[in-house]
Amino acid sequence: MSTADTTPEHPIEHHLDTQGLICPEPVMLLHRTVRKAEGGDYIEILATDPATTRDIPNFCRHLGHTLISQSEADNPAGDPEIHTDKLYRYVVQKKQG
Repeated sequence: MSTADTTPEHPIEHHLDTQGLICPEPVMLLHRTVRKAEGGDYIEILATDPATTRDIPNFCRHLGHTLISQSEADNPAGDPEIHTDKLYRYVVQKKQG
């Protein structure tokens, strides 16, 4: 789930694909990824659960991590098993120390 990558905005050290998962799984997996990450690392999260639009910003606020970006797009996969037509993308920076 974690690979090094570089985007024009930020170097993404960890990728977390939670598409098809519902609350609380996306935040639980983010918590696990944050624990493994180094301070200052960037984590990209892809989700299809609309609850993440509330849960991930709250996770960052309560634990002191930085929500670098939050965006929403049409879900290109259109997977009928996922039951949503939206794809949510977040970039979180783990706090230092």
